[in-house]
Amino acid sequence: MGKMNLTETEREQLLSAARSRTVRAADVRRAKLILMLEDGESRDSIMRTLGCDSRFITRWSGRFLSERLSGMYARHPGRAPKQPPARLEARVLNRSLKHKPADGSTHWSSYKLAAELGDVSVSAVQRIWRKHGIKPQQLERHMVSNDPDFEAKAADVIGLYLNPPAHAAVFCVDEKTAIQALDRKDRMLPLSPGRAESHGFEYKRNGTLSLFAAFNTATGEVFGKTAPRHTSEQFVAFLTDVVASEPKRREIHVICDNVSSHKTERVADFLNAHRNVRLHFTPTYSSWLNQVENWFSRIQRDVIARGIFTSVKDLDRKLMHYIREHNKNPKPVKWKYDDPSRRIRPVQNQ
Repeated sequence: MGKMNLTETEREQLLSAARSRTVRAADVRRAKLILMLEDGESRDSIMRTLGCDSRFITRWSGRFLSERLSGMYARHPGRAPKQPPARLEARVLNRSLKHKPADGSTHWSSYKLAAELGDVSVSAVQRIWRKHGIKPQQLERHMVSNDPDFEAKAADVIGLYLNPPAHAAVFCVDEKTAIQALDRKDRMLPLSPGRAESHGFEYKRNGTLSLFAAFNTATGEVFGKTAPRHTSEQFVAFLTDVVASEPKRREIHVICDNVSSHKTERVADFLNAHRNVRLHFTPTYSSWLNQVENWFSRIQRDVIARGIFTSVKDLDRKLMHYIREHNKNPKPVKWKYDDPSRRIRPVQNQ
């Protein structure tokens, strides 16, 4: 290793660092190394004096020759130069939002993005994602209505929520079809400290039921009934029961989905016989405008998804029990969606 060709200023600064009692020990060691190389000492002599190895000499002599004094103290060996925060964020965000991983993956992980960028740490990627609310690991689904009369239908339904007619009852009606009465073949292992509840993988099918529900938008109460099928005949029978639960001649508004079983001749005959009842249809692919769907998601989560049903009768009993308990403390939905021009809404995974 030849001389380092020190300038007078460089030698003075290195001598000052080598003699200092306040400078970091690592910096003192590097300063002594450069001075010893400048004085022509051999590698063996330097390694004995400084207690270092040959790699240390090669690394820091090379750093000094390429960057001079600034290379001795600017950063630790192997660490990339720090990037301005704004520039670093821009690079991470641009790659995250406008590109896909090179390996063909559908979405980024912090490890993959850091590896592709090369000079950005995993923790930096995670910090920037957290700051900007970027969650590549999450997937949401949405549905867009193609109904040409979306705005008019949506405004009609929203108006019933936000400004219902005086002295009238407003019900959100729908049916949850083909609920399976599933029984597990293996014994259920209950929840215990350190262990989640466990259900056997294999199950036995015991038939299906459809649940008709009418959600009272003013009170939050639910009127429910099960049926083996979900035809127009069952729909009309359920509407008849809903009407019978209200005082005679009370104006009743029913919000329901835009499906064929709700628009049959049988339904038309029912409406002709009950002039105080009016149906309001949600736009196509917009069942999320129907408040009863929120309640259906709750009974799905609370009763159906993890339920064990030994028979259709057992399923019916548990569904009706849930409705009775719900009606002991009903709460109306605090409806906030009020823009009938918005056709897109997220779809919840059940």
